[in-house]
Amino acid sequence: MSQVRVTPWQDGDEAPVELLAEMQGRRPNGELIGIDRLLLRSFPLAKGWNELLGRVRANFRLSLEFRELIMLRVAVLNKADFEWNVHYPAYIQAGGTDEKATALKNVVVSSSFFSEQEQALLELTDQSTTKVTVDSEVIERLKMLFGETEAVEAIATVAAYNMVSRFLVALDI
Repeated sequence: MSQVRVTPWQDGDEAPVELLAEMQGRRPNGELIGIDRLLLRSFPLAKGWNELLGRVRANFRLSLEFRELIMLRVAVLNKADFEWNVHYPAYIQAGGTDEKATALKNVVVSSSFFSEQEQALLELTDQSTTKVTVDSEVIERLKMLFGETEAVEAIATVAAYNMVSRFLVALDI
């Protein structure tokens, strides 16, 4: 975070105790990371962000491996290295492979590495991230492969992590 464009919140700075506890509860060993320290410049933002991303990360039916796949692809498309570095280990831990993660870094992802479900998620991610609009055929394919609930969760994961990556890139995290 040497080039961060906003002074990060520091241990000892004012912050609601409950908010800090919630944010630390989402992090390994309770250690706040760079994005947390910038979010804490606005307590309402930090609270809402923590709640939303906490639900995306922990409460969706869509498998964690699929959610992490989406997060990595968004990180690549938006050139959010911090996001990649945070989510790569989580993707591997959730069942992803290094070979698939490496394939995500290509402009056009080779379908030979990915299942039909993963290909559909990557098509959604690419269209939503680069064009914003998503072809109706992609949505129909997601609904067919996952059902409506998990299709909505996949779309929400793409949207949420585009928000994350844009925040990270804008503040040079």
